[in-house]
Amino acid sequence: MLKIFKYLQAREWAFIVISIVFIVGQVWLDLKLPDFMSEITMLVQTTGSTTSEVWATGGKMLLCALGSMILSFIVGYFAAMVATSLSKELRKGVFNKTLSFSMEEINGFSIASLITRSTNDITQIQQTVAMSLQVIIKAPILAVWAIFKISGKSWQWSAATGVAVIVLLIMIGSLIIFVLPKFQIVQKLTDRLNQVTRESLIGIRVVHAYNAQKYQEEKFEKVNTDLTNTNLLVNRLMAILYPGMSLIMSGLTLSIYWIGAHLIMNAGGMDRIGLFSDMVVFTSYAMQVVMAFMLLAMTFILLPRASVSAARVNEVLDTPRTIIDGEMQSLPKGIEGEIELRNVSFKYPNAEDYVLENISFTAHKGETVALIGSTGSGKSTLINLIPRFYDATEGEVLVDGMNVKEYSQEVLHNKLGYVSQKAVLFSGTVKSNVTYGDNGEAQSTDEGIKKAVEIAQGKEFVEKMDDGYDSVIAQGGTNLSGGQKQRLSIARAVNRNPEIFIFDDSFSALDYKTDRQLRSTLKQETKGATTLIVAQRIGTIKDADKILVLDEGKIVGMGKHSELLKTCKTYQEIAYSQLSKEELENE
Repeated sequence: MLKIFKYLQAREWAFIVISIVFIVGQVWLDLKLPDFMSEITMLVQTTGSTTSEVWATGGKMLLCALGSMILSFIVGYFAAMVATSLSKELRKGVFNKTLSFSMEEINGFSIASLITRSTNDITQIQQTVAMSLQVIIKAPILAVWAIFKISGKSWQWSAATGVAVIVLLIMIGSLIIFVLPKFQIVQKLTDRLNQVTRESLIGIRVVHAYNAQKYQEEKFEKVNTDLTNTNLLVNRLMAILYPGMSLIMSGLTLSIYWIGAHLIMNAGGMDRIGLFSDMVVFTSYAMQVVMAFMLLAMTFILLPRASVSAARVNEVLDTPRTIIDGEMQSLPKGIEGEIELRNVSFKYPNAEDYVLENISFTAHKGETVALIGSTGSGKSTLINLIPRFYDATEGEVLVDGMNVKEYSQEVLHNKLGYVSQKAVLFSGTVKSNVTYGDNGEAQSTDEGIKKAVEIAQGKEFVEKMDDGYDSVIAQGGTNLSGGQKQRLSIARAVNRNPEIFIFDDSFSALDYKTDRQLRSTLKQETKGATTLIVAQRIGTIKDADKILVLDEGKIVGMGKHSELLKTCKTYQEIAYSQLSKEELENE
């Protein structure tokens, strides 16, 4: 939990120091009240005392109470400022750290868990910090100061207070021991609840199509019930705290008065008045001591859950990055648009078997290189090594003659126009999606946007939309068809005007006619750019300058379409499964 405070800025630390000063003033005012109460008690029992003297002392008590309340408001304001600023920094830190993750780190956390960590967990920390700054600082000062005030009054009363504090600490400690593991379970169940909810909403059409509403309801109900039951157990255990503290306070008050009654009965004359006054004052101070520990107990209610939340947030913030930026911050001169893989092998973290083995090939400037193979042959994995979504386990991946590890990621990615296997669109407009990211001013003009959409064969459907290029795109592009989403994703890559295009099975949702038109236009309009295409359809890649055939992570064929039909058995099997022998011969 303490590691979280390193994210506080100098301004927040200044607020904490100011809060401590005001808290000391607040405690001093609170502890002055029993002194005035003692004075009033003595005045009431002393012959010759006037009402004006009692009113004057009562007025001082009122001023102290008002002053304490004002200081409490000020401390609360500063505590809220510190807690809010900390939560802001943590949310920003978690979000930025998540954006910097490679696929390896992302796969270490579920999306539902990352959402919970950046929302629910940080909210828990914020609430606890806001409470703690007011309580954890005040409680020890109040307790020590009050104990100092009552020391020497009566060992019997001090012993009773000590027993009450020990019983309170045992009760709080026992609850914390039982409750802390349950808070960890609660956060994990919250992750699971978010995951089930997200899964149901994303797949709502499939749920309806298969009449699986009841199944999803039962799935949600189970997780929701588990979370509810765990929360109920935690809250029931914590509910013991308040009645227990009230019982201890009432018992302490009764003990002090019972001991005081015996002391007063055994005393004589004027000593009785002094003992009675001491008893009233001691009761007030003893209540302040117990109150200090009660304040700590209130924090302990939130602290275990916040500690779990802090550990989960720190887990994200402290996750080491596996993809480290190189030192090259500017584009190298000389070779442009060339990709080379030298004896590249790759296996996923903690996996035993290699997904890719000894891959070597070169894509020269302006060439179109296609990758084809059965599902699981390693095509997409190979493509992901070029933008450094993963780093090669062995061998080298070179772009423009330089190892990709030597580039800063910004420079490397600015060379690439990447279109993922699953078309990804963001909430906004057609225009904002096409110009997404760092594209430069030239590509952000209306003419540049229209040209990119036209090359991607999206002009017809975009201009038919109500607001054309300013038409709204829903989150995830849910108001578009799969083919429309793919074309806008391709337009985004084209608009970037990169040296290298990477299409990871990005034509699968297009019909054959649109596919052919798009590739033909793309080849004409992007001359000089190197293109890597992962595809399942022979028709998409047969015109490529070079085709790599992958099988179980190895290159089993390399060459043009006509060559592979004669020399590569795996390519023949794929080709004949899609087209007849006559069709292939005619082509």
